[in-house]
Amino acid sequence: MDIPALPKNDLEYLLTELHAGSIKPETFAQRLLDLQVFMPVKDEKHAIAGFQRSTQAEPLVLEADDGTAVLVLFSSPERAKAFMSDFPGYSGGLLTEFSWVLRRMADDLGIALNPDMELGMDFDTDMIAMLLALLPEEET
Repeated sequence: MDIPALPKNDLEYLLTELHAGSIKPETFAQRLLDLQVFMPVKDEKHAIAGFQRSTQAEPLVLEADDGTAVLVLFSSPERAKAFMSDFPGYSGGLLTEFSWVLRRMADDLGIALNPDMELGMDFDTDMIAMLLALLPEEET
């Protein structure tokens, strides 16, 4: 029997509350926007270790069982380690707010947050559209 994953940060506590049914999905969505996620990005060849020269980070996008493209995110770099061992070109990543990722991702992507983990969640394009609608207008 697997030992349940213990939450280690605000995002994981929020996921625990949602899975337990102790918060409404709308509350989850509102609180999620400001929380930090880890987005694995492809390493540049011959780059200085830990230094990203490019302004165009290439995130990990996989194909889901139904054929849709899914952006892979994690609640922390530690949660990414085991999953990312299958993707050796993606040993770096960005820590940023979930809202930052939402504003910059393509319209036709889903999100897999902590894929294959108990403290995880999949977001389809309809859910992402709903989350985008919750974002305040960006100042220009």
